Amino acid sequence: MEIDKDKVVTQEESGEPAAIDQVEERVAAEMKRAEGRAKERVGQGMDDKELEREGSDLKDAGEAALKDSAPQ
Repeated sequence: MEIDKDKVVTQEESGEPAAIDQVEERVAAEMKRAEGRAKERVGQGMDDKELEREGSDLKDAGEAALKDSAPQ
């Protein structure tokens, strides 16, 4: 059985991102969400509304990035 070289489509030609790139995006989003949760909790514990708000915003950004990077 031979592969017909005329029918082969590369990832670059199809525009499909490499699997490793998809994992990296997801890990970055998970880290952003975790950092946001930590800042939010520290802000609550220290009664620092600014830090709590910053953490909440970061957590929300991470969750949005996770939704965007979810497999279709």
